[in-house]
Amino acid sequence: MKMLRDLLDGMEYELLKGSLDVPAKDIIYDSRKECADCVFVCISGTRVDAHDFIPQVAEKGASAVIVEKKIDVPQDVTVVYVPRARRALAELSAAYFDHPTRKLKTIGITGTKGKTTSTYMLKAILEEAGKKVGLVGTNGAVICGEHFATSHTTPESYELQKFFHQMVEAGCEYMVMEVSSQGLMMDRVAGIHFNLGVFTNISPDHIGPNEHKNFEEYMAWKGELFKRCDTGIVNADDPNWEKVLKGHTCGVLTFGQNPKDEFRAIHIRHRKDGSFMGICFDMVGRYKFPVEVGIPGLFSVYNALGAIACALALGIEKESILAALRHIRVDGRMELVYSSDRFSVIVDYAHNGVSTRSLLSTLHDYNPPRIVVVFGCGGNRDPHRRYEMGEAAGEMADFSIITADNSRFEKVEDIMKDIHIGLDPTGGKYIDIPDRREAIRYSIEHAQDGDVIAIIGKGHEDYQEIEGVKTHFSDREEAEKVLADLGLI
Repeated sequence: MKMLRDLLDGMEYELLKGSLDVPAKDIIYDSRKECADCVFVCISGTRVDAHDFIPQVAEKGASAVIVEKKIDVPQDVTVVYVPRARRALAELSAAYFDHPTRKLKTIGITGTKGKTTSTYMLKAILEEAGKKVGLVGTNGAVICGEHFATSHTTPESYELQKFFHQMVEAGCEYMVMEVSSQGLMMDRVAGIHFNLGVFTNISPDHIGPNEHKNFEEYMAWKGELFKRCDTGIVNADDPNWEKVLKGHTCGVLTFGQNPKDEFRAIHIRHRKDGSFMGICFDMVGRYKFPVEVGIPGLFSVYNALGAIACALALGIEKESILAALRHIRVDGRMELVYSSDRFSVIVDYAHNGVSTRSLLSTLHDYNPPRIVVVFGCGGNRDPHRRYEMGEAAGEMADFSIITADNSRFEKVEDIMKDIHIGLDPTGGKYIDIPDRREAIRYSIEHAQDGDVIAIIGKGHEDYQEIEGVKTHFSDREEAEKVLADLGLI
C-alpha cells in the first residue's frame, strides 16, 4: 500500500495536522465512495464544496484530507493544505498510478472541431503500423480495442490516470487523447507532458457561465497545451493560430494550404466511386505523396494533415499512413456505413442548425442527384434548435424524414411540430415517421439511384431515451440491418 508522504513528493503543500506517514489505499474526490484508508481531495465546485463533507469521510475512515482552504478540522484525520485542489488531485493521481504517461508516447489534440476524428485517424495509422494504442476522448476511452464510457471529452484527472495505467498494463506504446479547454482550465491534464500537441482550429464555443468568459480566454486555455508539449503541430490556415500559440514553449510545425507550411495539401478532389466516398489530395512540403481519406468533406483534409504530420514525426512509414486513411471510419463522425454506385448511407452527430448546414454543404460537394436527411431533435432542450434544423434541412436537403431522437420527457409528435415551424416555410419536401427505426428503414428501402442518405443527430450514441427510459439504439446498426435484409451487405 502506498503512503501519503510518497504521493506528495515534489508537490507544493503544507501539513496542517497529523502525520504524512498514513496509508493511501486510494485517491477519492467523491464523499459517497468508500473512504477507509483513502486520501480525500476537497474540491470547491460551483454547486458543491467538498470541504463540507470532511466529517463524513473522516467518520468513514479516510486517512487524510487534502484541502485548499485553511479550515479547522476537529476530526482525528491528517489534513494537508494545497494551493489548488484540482491540480493536487491530478498530481496525487499520477503518483498513485506510478506516473503512467512517463511510460507512453503521448499525443494531445485540441481545437473546437476535429478533435475526435483526428484522434481516431492517428489511432488507425498507429495500429496499421502494428503499434498498441490507447485513446481518450468524446466517444470514450479505447484501450487495445476495449471500450470504456467517459463523462467528459477530457475526464477528471483521477480517471485519466487510471486509464493511462490500464494502457501501460495492456502493453500500449502510445496514448492519443482529446484535450479540451475545460480539461486544461480545470487541471484535469495537470502534470502530463505531451510529446506532441495538435491544434485543429478554433471558433467561439464554450463561452458562458461556468465555462469561459470570452473568446480570448477560450483561446488562451487552448494554448496551454503548447506550453506542455515538445512539438506543436498546428493548422496555420486558422486565422487565430498565432493567438492560440502565444507564449508557447514548444517547437512548431504547420499544416494547411500555405506554401510556407511543412505539411500542405494541393489538388484537393471530392471523390465518390464504388465503395469509396471521401476526399483526395496531394501532400507536399517536407514529404510528397498522394492521399485518399475515406471520410467526405474538406475538413477531412485538415484532420488528415494533422494526423499525417504526427505519424511522420513519430517515425511511422508512409504505407501505414495511406492504408489507414483510405479505410478510416470514425463512429458517428461523417461515418460512411454503405456506399455503392447506387446510393450511400452516412451517420453523423450533427444535432443543431450550424452543424446540419455544414454537413449538408459537404454532401453537396459530391453533386448527388438527391440528398435525403433523417433526423429528429432532443426533448427538454431549447426549441430554437428544432426550428434551425428544420430550416437547414428544408433549404439544403432534397427530402427530409422527420423522426424521433432522444425525446426524453417530451412527446415525439410535439418535437416534430416544432421542426415543422422551421421546415414548412422553406417549401422543402418531407415525411413524418415518428419511429426512428422505421424512418431509417424507409430511407434505405426507398432510396433512388445516386441518393446520399444522411442519418443525423445521434452519431456515435448507442441509446435512445424516450419518456425517461434509455434503450439500446444505434443508427449505424439499424442501417446495417436494413442493408443486410436487402442483401446489400
